[in-house]
Amino acid sequence: MAKKQFKAESKRLLEMMINSIYTQKEIFLRELISNASDAIDKIYYRALTDSSLVFNKDDYYVKITPDKGSRTLTISDTGIGMTKEELENNLGVIAKSGSFAFKNENELKDGHHIIGQFGVGFYSAFMVADQVTVISRALGSEEAYKWESKGADGYTIEPSEKASVGTDIILHIKQNTDDEQYDEYLEEYRLRSIIKKYSDFIRYPIKMDVKGQRPMEGSEGEFEEYTEEQTINSMVPIWRKNKNELTDEDYEKFYAEKRYGFDKPLKHIHISADGAVVYNAILFIPESTPFDYYTKEYEKGLELYSNGVLIMNKCPDLLPDYFSFVKGMVDSEDLSLNISREMLQHDRQLKLIAKNIKNKIKSQLQSMLKDEREKYEKFYNAFGRQLKFGVYNEYGMHKEDLQDLLMFYSSKEKKLVTLEEYVSRMPEDQKYIYYAAGESIERIEKLPQTELVADKGYEILYFTDDVDEFAIKMLMNYKEKEFKSVSSGDLGIEGDQDQNETDDKEEHKQLFDAMKEILGDKVKQVKASKRLKSHPVCLTAEGELTIEMEKILKAMPNGQDVKADKVLEINASHKVFQSLQAALEHDKEKLKLYTHLLYNQALLIEGLPIEDPVTFTNEICEIMV
Repeated sequence: MAKKQFKAESKRLLEMMINSIYTQKEIFLRELISNASDAIDKIYYRALTDSSLVFNKDDYYVKITPDKGSRTLTISDTGIGMTKEELENNLGVIAKSGSFAFKNENELKDGHHIIGQFGVGFYSAFMVADQVTVISRALGSEEAYKWESKGADGYTIEPSEKASVGTDIILHIKQNTDDEQYDEYLEEYRLRSIIKKYSDFIRYPIKMDVKGQRPMEGSEGEFEEYTEEQTINSMVPIWRKNKNELTDEDYEKFYAEKRYGFDKPLKHIHISADGAVVYNAILFIPESTPFDYYTKEYEKGLELYSNGVLIMNKCPDLLPDYFSFVKGMVDSEDLSLNISREMLQHDRQLKLIAKNIKNKIKSQLQSMLKDEREKYEKFYNAFGRQLKFGVYNEYGMHKEDLQDLLMFYSSKEKKLVTLEEYVSRMPEDQKYIYYAAGESIERIEKLPQTELVADKGYEILYFTDDVDEFAIKMLMNYKEKEFKSVSSGDLGIEGDQDQNETDDKEEHKQLFDAMKEILGDKVKQVKASKRLKSHPVCLTAEGELTIEMEKILKAMPNGQDVKADKVLEINASHKVFQSLQAALEHDKEKLKLYTHLLYNQALLIEGLPIEDPVTFTNEICEIMV
């Protein structure tokens, strides 16, 4: 039998296919099973238009047969088969797809869509086989033909024998190498795992002879080995079932089976879209944070299926970063796939699905916030930081989508509240949304800077996440109410104290100038405080960069050398102030000592490091003797 050569461009494509297109060799089985399913679909479609042909679903299946002795793996189907000409056209010219042509020529009905591109995925078999044999008998023909190839050097086609309609693909598995263990593709357990991973929801049975053990009849404690044919795949995916038929337990079982997490999902979202793009999806909002969620190693994305066949384990394009905690899958028949099912084109359909999914997730979170507050707060404690990062990221592009989902601890309510709830109860005379930032709620509650705002009866939001202030700076305002830190220079609530401000400045100018000279560039200014009631001293900041932001930026790996413009505020009504004035008049060294002590106290209150702890402790001892 004369060997036929592939066309030059097909030969190059085959070499590329074998060596580089697929990232995992196990993909070959998914491709061949998909092709087998397509072949059965073609008979089904033929039966819709040919009254002489009866389609009995029980007669159609895919059979996987490993043979370690001959090192062969056979994938058989009871599908439509191929004539000699179809073998030539579909397998002799790479990237010419019998299924693709069939799909274009026929309007498919009842949701049976042809997903395979036989002339492309078929050649993935050469990643694991050094010889591939195809024996096929077409529907309506008594003749069978054998196509055979050892790879890029060409192929042969000759008459053959086959008792029934369908196709057998026989792979002669390669020998093991130092880098690859090809024997695994002859192992029952490995084949089962690949089928479950990629082809579990193929609509036809995928059968395999499975070995087992059972007690021997008439003997106690002895077992015998047996072999029985089993269906490996589950066939009917949960996402194609009617939502009314499913319970929460069904979704939780699916979540566990797919290993989306070791927790239970807080919520599930089941989508069946039939509009501009047709797809099904099941999404889960997890209960707890994965151990690697806030690390570079975490991979976001949803499982992506095309008509029940797994295309990608994680498709990142289906989720925005701020919803990267969502787990689940999407199955669509409308996706445009190019040369490999692994390499998904970023086409219009995918973008439409992603946009719809984003809106569904947002809607579900809003519903939880409104109707299941306790459940939402549990979610927010796990993933709220990611939402706030989403507000800050990409220059605030997504802040409108996320601002109503944000929550912060309230000084009045003593629990998490939304921005909407805060603004709805603001007094008429309150100009700003006030917040205080710190390492913990306990530390913020003790901050001296909160005294004036709290004394006015205004609610304060507590920011304890490192991203909080950055997100709020990007948000700028909420419902036309600006955000204001309790440590900012102008709180906007001084009122009747303003009339005395000029007199105070003149009266204390000499003292504050002397203290500023002592501290040098450590502070931008020393002034009398209008926010302190009982505390003697505090630090505030002028400009956009707050003291808390300075701490966060300095703690980053690149150690940015940034400094907030600090202002040392002194409580002129405190007894300490009298000591400062006395020192100015009678003992300049004591004024220097007091100034350093107050500045270092203010640093400690803010959680900032003291430049010289030894000197600080010596100065404390000095005032004690």
